[in-house]
Amino acid sequence: MAVLVRAIQLTDYDLRRALRSNWSKNVTIAFTLLLTSTLVGLATSLYFRVWTLMLESPLVAVLAAIVLQSDGFSFATGAPIVVACLAFNQFAYLAGALLSPETDGSMAEEIDGLPDRRGEHNIRGQNE
Repeated sequence: MAVLVRAIQLTDYDLRRALRSNWSKNVTIAFTLLLTSTLVGLATSLYFRVWTLMLESPLVAVLAAIVLQSDGFSFATGAPIVVACLAFNQFAYLAGALLSPETDGSMAEEIDGLPDRRGEHNIRGQNE
């Protein structure tokens, strides 16, 4: 009887230790994905225009989903992490774009380009 009790105690201890190490591994994976997507968003804001997010966001989502699926995350636990990766990526892009020394705070240059030789922007209906 004592041997059975000892085996149950060891199994319970091993189970708790395994759950603890699996939890820390899962947190590390999620934190790494969030940090990576944040750094990618920040780097993108320093070198590319906002239109690049249309290409970058699906790539971030797919790569995060692949990493999470390969590590055994279920859909219920992986989907919120993917959404958080996308949110962190876009907030980092916004922060980097606002803090960049190259921006002057005006979106007019981005929207309608450089003025023509008469000094008018290419906005339909406004210059007619």
